Amino acid sequence: MVASNFKKTRIFNKIVRDIKDVKIQGARSIAKAALIAYSLIPTKYSRNKLISLRPTEPMLHNVLNKIETHSYKEILKHFDDSQEKINKFVLSLIKSNDVVFTHCHSTNVVQSLISAKKKGKNFEVYNTETRPLLQGRKTAKELEKNKIRVTQFVDSALDVALGGEQGSKKVDKVFLGADALLKKGIVNKIGSEVVARIAKEEKIPVYIVADSWKFTKKPIPYEQRSLNEVWDKAPKNIKIKNPAFEFLDKKYITKIISELGILSYDEFVRGITVVLAKK
Repeated sequence: MVASNFKKTRIFNKIVRDIKDVKIQGARSIAKAALIAYSLIPTKYSRNKLISLRPTEPMLHNVLNKIETHSYKEILKHFDDSQEKINKFVLSLIKSNDVVFTHCHSTNVVQSLISAKKKGKNFEVYNTETRPLLQGRKTAKELEKNKIRVTQFVDSALDVALGGEQGSKKVDKVFLGADALLKKGIVNKIGSEVVARIAKEEKIPVYIVADSWKFTKKPIPYEQRSLNEVWDKAPKNIKIKNPAFEFLDKKYITKIISELGILSYDEFVRGITVVLAKK
């Protein structure tokens, strides 16, 4: 029994470290990992510990709340069912030879693009490296593994990438994930607002691809990560700012794609509000 408890604690602590160190990426993957961790040590302390790791991830909080009224099987089924619906909606939007732009790494976005490719859609993807932790490489590798053509741009080349400059093609549509869905917009990886602003200027539609369980009515803190991720052993008189997330106002969002459908942002908020009111 002691050995068994020790093993559970060891696995729990590893999941905690991996979430905190961004070895586990994406709101859905984080929520799934937290669910596994909580199943090992289902206590109030472990629940609070897991929630504290990524305060910008309401899906994490929502999933740990739902475990009081839903089985683990039901929660995991929701993830799969939602992704399947999202895949169908994204498939309907992608046209032949589209150039799709995405930023950072989103499981909902990546899985929907892979599904579209498997359904026979011919398109290519432009994405960012997403410094300082280079989450864009994970996106690029997963897409390339599924035979999707990918061109990765340095973060500072957003205008070149979106506007079709210097030999690149002009982007047809932007698909962004979301860490949090709020009443007036979303919270996503830093750089998302710049992407959306340029897209609006270039008249490129911006779609948010996200599970509705990322919605929250609570205020979201904006995580400031370690300066060492940006510049390890920087001169002590140089101040480093490393914000991980930012707010993207709904005015930049063409539509949001969730398991509820392809909706305007206001339609989505009204829809999820009705869903939550019934529970």
